[in-house]
Amino acid sequence: MVVPSPRYAERITGAQALLRSLELAGTEVIFGLPGGAILPAYDALVDSKTLRHVLVRHEQCAGHAARGYAQATGRVGVCLVTSGPGATNLVTPLADAYRDSIPIVAITGQVPSTAIGTDAFQEIDVLGITLPITKHGFAVTDAEQIPAAIADAFRIARAGRPGPVVVDVCKDALLAATPFPGLLGSAPQTPTIYDEELLRSALKLLSSASRPVLYVGGGAVLGDAAPELLRFAEHTGIPVVTTLMGLGVFPDSHPLHMGMPGMHGSVAAVGALQQADLLIAVGVRFDDRVTGQLSTFAPGAQVIHIDIDATEVSRVRHADVPLVGNCKQVLGELHRLSAAEDLRYDFTAWTRILQGYQKTYRPAYEQPAEGLSAPRVLRRLSELAAPEAIYVTGVGQHQMWAAQCIGFERPRSLITSGGLGTMGVAVPAAMGAKMALPEREVWAIDGDGCFQMTHQELATCVAERIPIKIAVINNGSYGMVRQWQNLFYDQRYSQSELNTVGSAPDFVRLAEAYGCVGLRCTTIDELDDVVRRALEITDTPVVIDFQVPASEMVWPMIEPGVSNDDIAIARGMSPCWDTSIVREEVIARNASNKLACASPRAVFLVTRDTPYVVPRVTATVRRCGLTIDRMSLESRSGRQYLELFLKSSGDRVESLMDSLRNLADVLECKAIEQEESHEYERLDHDAIG
Repeated sequence: MVVPSPRYAERITGAQALLRSLELAGTEVIFGLPGGAILPAYDALVDSKTLRHVLVRHEQCAGHAARGYAQATGRVGVCLVTSGPGATNLVTPLADAYRDSIPIVAITGQVPSTAIGTDAFQEIDVLGITLPITKHGFAVTDAEQIPAAIADAFRIARAGRPGPVVVDVCKDALLAATPFPGLLGSAPQTPTIYDEELLRSALKLLSSASRPVLYVGGGAVLGDAAPELLRFAEHTGIPVVTTLMGLGVFPDSHPLHMGMPGMHGSVAAVGALQQADLLIAVGVRFDDRVTGQLSTFAPGAQVIHIDIDATEVSRVRHADVPLVGNCKQVLGELHRLSAAEDLRYDFTAWTRILQGYQKTYRPAYEQPAEGLSAPRVLRRLSELAAPEAIYVTGVGQHQMWAAQCIGFERPRSLITSGGLGTMGVAVPAAMGAKMALPEREVWAIDGDGCFQMTHQELATCVAERIPIKIAVINNGSYGMVRQWQNLFYDQRYSQSELNTVGSAPDFVRLAEAYGCVGLRCTTIDELDDVVRRALEITDTPVVIDFQVPASEMVWPMIEPGVSNDDIAIARGMSPCWDTSIVREEVIARNASNKLACASPRAVFLVTRDTPYVVPRVTATVRRCGLTIDRMSLESRSGRQYLELFLKSSGDRVESLMDSLRNLADVLECKAIEQEESHEYERLDHDAIG
């Protein structure tokens, strides 16, 4: 986009240029905390008529609030802090946003440019510290650089796979006078590396499949792909599983939805992936919490991988058909092409098997003889809350119970820390979500451990009139730590007891001390009344202390490092399912591979280190009618070294070599003759377990 400039350039201070650049970029809310190096910007903020600043009580919460704002809306969240400890306090929320691909622009103050490198008071190398956890960082030492830096920061934060960007501004740049001609920006570009031939290859795999699964993650949410996903799933009848970060992008109540896969996922979702013969992976990164033991994950499945980030495709699991592009666009194209060619699919029998798992293996949480059950609390809260409510969770048992028990029917209705697993994110992120969407009901689902990390932001909520509701699942311990100590450490509960039930702090009195409403619920008979009382209060924050037993554990569970086939529905109890078909298919496939590879071939390439080389190479291999068995990749000194092991040989390899040599960025390409490999014996063992 191009924002019209004034006829004549106006001279203003760098601080004023910073705020005006934020306004022109569409910023409405800033979360921050002032300090010496950033103080000129705060002085200029007094004169802004469009920016609302939310004064947090800790810089970490400014970052988490910006994350909540961004995740609730898809817009860029903005935070503003000072140098030194102000900037380092942003490290965790920046890492959190980076792992979950959340667009944030973090503006940090810096010592004057003349003092850089002198170990000045509160000087810190912000860009050096944040380099591994941001998409980009700008060091601004001149006031004239400010408008372009802000424009580029917003563009980069939103472009492709979203993420955080840091703008580190020296104090003298904020104080200096500079011309302000306006803001020249550009819309973020979406990388696309697929064509109709690859789309047809994907549909060909689908037509030959009998047990396909749509494996959908947070990328589909970030890409606003919910309508296209629903249309494609209903058109094809393919069962859907949604990861923790993807919950809500496909309605939980839809008959094709099999739930959440992973360590604490549903038996139906885990079984769907393990028994599938085709995975259509949409905006996922094959996270270890979903795959379990990688060598035994979905052993019989071919993979179509749709992702906007080319570096994710084939990074963990080889993609038979790589489709690099926006999930919304790619799913729309697949649906269009399938409908245009009048392709028909019937996966009814497969879907019925998975629906049978759903009915048979529902999470079996019992109501204790006395007191409350945490899953019962969250299930009932979900039933009583507004249909359009947004839920923001911390990390731990309560996060998993929320994922299992709350009905997520629309995208962006769950905000949680997935990749980094950051405790304490719930209250500040809920604050950010409520600031972004004040008309929506916002619940922070927190544990007593998480809540004590960031509850000081209740003061912010009261001062800024942000009426969020906080459900504290209070079991008097770090619940997930305690569960692992119970299961794997002989019930030796080392430093996991918090003693918050019947001891200190008293969360009701704590809430009241901040000026919030505090409620407590200890029995099932009180549950509905307490939740309804909280729902009636719309002008101030409400904290509910739900006191639950420490003995409750999250089930189902897949132990770390084991196969998903070994999912437990309770201690010592596993589902009964037949994996013999998948085993037989894997044995037959690998036997076929042995015959095809009696004289296997390998291709060695040297390329420039650009992000889209690997998807182009794998797409070229497929166009030549060949299949990659495995691939190794190493990057060094601006070059990528790829070794592709092919499942077949012959004249097609020579054709492939000609095609690869014509690709941009390929510097060297040669075929390597291989002796018969023993790798297939290892693959048989790993795939079948």
